[in-house]
Amino acid sequence: MNRTSRHPMRRILLSAAVLVALVGVFVVRLVDIQIVRAAELNEQAQEARSEPVTVWGSRGDIVDANGKVLADSVMRYDIVLSPKQASKAIVERTVPDPDNPDKTKKVVVPMPDLAAELGAVVGLTGDQVEGIISAELAEDPNADYAYVAKLVDTETYEQVKALDIPWVYADEHPSRRYPNGAVAGNLVGWVDPDGEPVAGLELSEDECLASENGEVSYLHSLQDWVKIPGTEIVHEQAHDGGMLQLTIDTDLQWAVQRIAESRVRETGADWATVTVMEAKTGRLLAVADVPTVDPNNPSATDAEDRGSRSFTAPFEPGSTFKALTAASVINAGLADPFSKIVAPYWYYPPNGATFRDSSPHDDLNLTLTGVLIESSNTGIAQFGELMSDRARYDDMLKFGLGEETEVGFPAEAPGDLHGDPDEDWDNQTKYATMFGQGLTTTAVQIASVYQTIANGGVRMPVTLVDRCVNEDGISTHAPSTGERVISAEAASETSQMLERVYQDAWLSDDWNIPGYRVASKTGTAQVPDGDGGYLTGYLVSVSGFAPADDPQFVVSVSIMNPVKMNSSAASAPVFQEVMSQVLKKYRTVPSGAPAPELPATW
Repeated sequence: MNRTSRHPMRRILLSAAVLVALVGVFVVRLVDIQIVRAAELNEQAQEARSEPVTVWGSRGDIVDANGKVLADSVMRYDIVLSPKQASKAIVERTVPDPDNPDKTKKVVVPMPDLAAELGAVVGLTGDQVEGIISAELAEDPNADYAYVAKLVDTETYEQVKALDIPWVYADEHPSRRYPNGAVAGNLVGWVDPDGEPVAGLELSEDECLASENGEVSYLHSLQDWVKIPGTEIVHEQAHDGGMLQLTIDTDLQWAVQRIAESRVRETGADWATVTVMEAKTGRLLAVADVPTVDPNNPSATDAEDRGSRSFTAPFEPGSTFKALTAASVINAGLADPFSKIVAPYWYYPPNGATFRDSSPHDDLNLTLTGVLIESSNTGIAQFGELMSDRARYDDMLKFGLGEETEVGFPAEAPGDLHGDPDEDWDNQTKYATMFGQGLTTTAVQIASVYQTIANGGVRMPVTLVDRCVNEDGISTHAPSTGERVISAEAASETSQMLERVYQDAWLSDDWNIPGYRVASKTGTAQVPDGDGGYLTGYLVSVSGFAPADDPQFVVSVSIMNPVKMNSSAASAPVFQEVMSQVLKKYRTVPSGAPAPELPATW
């Protein structure tokens, strides 16, 4: 018998035992991988091959009253790379075979060459791109994410994509755009490069405009970083911001800004504001600030000129305020347009205050109408002292002074009524507040005062934002009802007196608008410097409304320090041109009857 076949059964059993042992090892390993450690290993694999990506919600548009876009979001792209893959991946490309033009061949492209290609597109050198990779790997050998360029446009993104570098890709990133540039720029405001609101309506209406970002993840191959189709998982849904619709008309805003800019240059003024408001609604159709700011490049404008002075720069309104004093006295039943006084050049009331008119004159026998035409401080004071300080102060509050308007514009000034009349007004202030000194208002507040008179004594809330339209529906911002401040009769009589100012005052030739009855008043004011004094120069203004027989529009003009023409003559042509533009744009029916005759003297 052969020696090798003496114990065949033993060899079979031994082989079987070894096989069973091997199978057992595999089974134990398989159970460990697929059952015991399955969750842990799956998580590790997911982490190695899964890429979390932010899905950007789009910030809402800002549009004008007609839907014309003032601010929107456009897609920009962050170009990123995987430093780890860049250092390891082998990139092959198919190129023509120089030895045989009819054939192609695969070549390996070195990483420095790929870095140079990428850098050429995004404005970097190849060495700079390699430096980004090296720096990230020095900090973390497994670094998978590094920025190459942020917020590039679509054209640049497409060029990067065409390079087909597997370890380079792009993250979408909505960015802000202002297609109308500086038109309404002081109102709209802007956001910073990270999308955070900085100024204007972008800031105050962020609750409407803000978006919410989401997050998704997907699997990619380990070797070439290619996204695996069908593996995307949404972890958090993105939400776009709402659309903010303003009351502003972009075309009118552009025209008003152009008119104001031209006059600032002509007169050498520091700045100007022009407000256009609907008389019956309080809706702002244009709020022009000069200098203006382009939200696409706010740093090109001085910091002090980037806001809206119409809301943020309080000033002593001067003689435009006399219309309010006259309306209050008439509303109290203490005077009418025919009431008479004698207006001296200097006035010395019993309480010890002293003040005068702007130019020397003999005593003038004036009606209340004549006081407004002559813009007499001493005359309006004699009518104002018929009321108590408290009653006049309460009327100021009803007209919307001393507090921010309903707009709530960023850094909006409430104005200053010089404290409580019973406790804080000295003898001089008691009279100065009758003719627009010793207190401050904003340009928009003065426009609101004239809106109240034009609207039969009913003040409408000042409105700049019409509505917000978002995923939850439409949220209307504009209040629909107003509050009566003075009687309809008092408003009508004040309006008629302001018509005589328009027709008979010294600027009648400078602000004439043929075919329409107009009610208006000029003012020359000092501007507080914030430290208890006044800025150099005067703020000259005109406020009024038209057609006076059926008021539709209020226009208020303020020009700061027009050194070549430091009087209301600087602002009157702006009022005339802007009001003419508004009446023409909205095809306003001309007046059908002449203004009533009211005597100015007796």
